[in-house]
Amino acid sequence: MSLLKNVGTIGGLTLVSRVAGMAREMIFARVLGANAVTDAWFQAFIIPNVFRRLFAEGAFSAAFVPMFSKRLHGEGGLEDARSFSDDVLSVFLPVLIALCAVMMLAMPLVIMALGDGDSTPANFAMEVDFARIMFPYILLVSLVTLFTGMLNSVSRFAPGASFPIILNLVLIAALLFGEYAMSAWGWSVRQVGYSQAWAVTIGGAIQLAWLYYWTRVEGFRPKLLWPRITPEVKRLSIIALPAAIGGGAYQINTLVQLYFLNQLDSGSISYMNYADRLNQLPLGIIGIALSTAILPTLSKFVGAKNKEGTDRVQSDAIELSMLLTIPAAVALAICAVPFVTMIFQGGRFSLDQAELTGQVLAALVLGLPAYVLVKVLVPNFYARSDTRTPVYAAFISLAVFVAMNIVLIADYGVVGVAFASVVGAWINVAYLYIVLVRRDYYTIPLKLVGRIARQLVAAAAMGAALWFARDLLTGWYSAGLFERIGALLVLVACSAVVYFGVAFAIGAIDRQRIAALTKKREP
Repeated sequence: MSLLKNVGTIGGLTLVSRVAGMAREMIFARVLGANAVTDAWFQAFIIPNVFRRLFAEGAFSAAFVPMFSKRLHGEGGLEDARSFSDDVLSVFLPVLIALCAVMMLAMPLVIMALGDGDSTPANFAMEVDFARIMFPYILLVSLVTLFTGMLNSVSRFAPGASFPIILNLVLIAALLFGEYAMSAWGWSVRQVGYSQAWAVTIGGAIQLAWLYYWTRVEGFRPKLLWPRITPEVKRLSIIALPAAIGGGAYQINTLVQLYFLNQLDSGSISYMNYADRLNQLPLGIIGIALSTAILPTLSKFVGAKNKEGTDRVQSDAIELSMLLTIPAAVALAICAVPFVTMIFQGGRFSLDQAELTGQVLAALVLGLPAYVLVKVLVPNFYARSDTRTPVYAAFISLAVFVAMNIVLIADYGVVGVAFASVVGAWINVAYLYIVLVRRDYYTIPLKLVGRIARQLVAAAAMGAALWFARDLLTGWYSAGLFERIGALLVLVACSAVVYFGVAFAIGAIDRQRIAALTKKREP
């Protein structure tokens, strides 16, 4: 299978997953709204996902896949790879079961640590119940990650790229069932919340069955053995531990944000979640894609000690990322309330809640260029086998985030929490860039500074046009489906025409340098 086809498969299924995730959030907002139940649900959903990102998809995947692939394509072939994966599974599964058991027993203490201590007994019990029901998801999805790594090693990418779609579909089905149960049987929002919590674990079980089926199709026969710490399993643990520590700052930041949101009024966690869903769209599409794309090329240039090539690739990535991210941030900031209203408002999610969520989004996207720049700058360190500097930057950013929350939360509430994350993100970028300059790894050329300045001018022109168009369409945002879609298309078209028209007119786009990144080329 060609590289282009692999990328197309993964990218296409990832896009479907993101669309399904957005549809899930839209239905979730309409069915459940923003209240103590949704706050409890989002909090419970975040807890296993923090562990998932930290261990399963982060540290474990980074260590397991290269080791498994080396055995699969080495002298031992399939049998050696099978033996290694069985040994890992036999140790991995008991550890996961023990982790789940300990966390579920300790869940009241976890919820108390993340909360403000003012929850009613009924709400506290609900928060603990939700978290206990959903936490086994980490066990299921960790096994999914193991099987995905095995399949990716034989270029079977579709099952691993498609499994997030399954969870979104299961959650959507549970929401639609909950809406029917509320109207037909008089279910409360709390009862629907419980059904949605169970849907997470059920969805995880279906995901595991899906990946297990495909591992069997590819000739793997995962089986449990008596756990034994072989040299390979020990080496896997040694490799995974630093990766887990490296990713810890970002996951700690998520839990710290959850703690501060719990100090605020009911619904704050939900407002942040809905706002971040829109903020993550350009971040995922632009930042993660560029980060993945430039790392191999940077590594080649660094290995060849070709500083000119390294600088060129880094500049290309910065230019392209800012060309797309700056207008996205400006558009989301100016049209935050209209976008949230068009996408989420309806049912039990009121106009007032949409307006507050829009305010959170307007603050959050001020850091969108910073979040993307972090993704673009970090590969310059990874290409030099330097994993420590990004960790230092992340922990400094975390410290600033905590300090800013202490200063802002009393006066600005959930908007203050969003702005604190923005300041932390820009501190992260500043630290990374200063280190790059001091070590003579990279300095932004003046020509690129000039083009980014012109991009800002084009974005300002686009912002002025959106400010005018936004007010003309006020009545459409909370109207029917076709009116909302029409308003959304008008705003998007206005943004694209004005921004790219002005950008081309004033020289904010260097076509040759953009082509250098978007076309395949040899170093």
